Amino acid sequence: MGTAPDGAFVSSPQFRARLAGAFYLINTITSLTGFSGKVSGWALTACNWMASLSYMAVIVLLYFLFKPVSRSLSLIAALFGLAGSTNELLWRYDLFPFHIHSLVYFGFYCTLLGVLILLAGFMPRLLGALMLLAGAGWLTFVSPHLAALCKPYNYIGGGIGEIPLMLWLLIMGVSSGRWLEQSRGEVSSPS
Repeated sequence: MGTAPDGAFVSSPQFRARLAGAFYLINTITSLTGFSGKVSGWALTACNWMASLSYMAVIVLLYFLFKPVSRSLSLIAALFGLAGSTNELLWRYDLFPFHIHSLVYFGFYCTLLGVLILLAGFMPRLLGALMLLAGAGWLTFVSPHLAALCKPYNYIGGGIGEIPLMLWLLIMGVSSGRWLEQSRGEVSSPS
């Protein structure tokens, strides 16, 4: 735990990163379980809800983690991620007004997150490049025909990007010193 430059009490970026990694792991397990076709009924419903809610937690935590890099870009990324999670939850009940595959929203989210990681000085840039790959894979779902042509490589690209990020957050977290420098504006970064 530490204090922000203006004296406000904030949680540790390392704790926030690892918590995001833990929620990301929950999302990954419940998403893959739901996608496997081995569960149905209430178990499938529970997996779908848990996957969406845990991903929403990841999105919010990563928004705050990447806010020092670029507040506006982090907010736009978070809005795409939350729209995708909301779409994922509500499309089953025909309650979401747009008929866009959830992975399209996640494609934009992963792409923007990749850019934020590349701009940040507190995580390996390789993770940013892998998230750009994930974003490209998910963006193939903008067209059902394109997604079908790219299958299974679009899913593989998504996994190659998102799974290493999840593991890095969970195991390594972030460089707290570099994060604090960036949050104080000591590292030049776009706004």
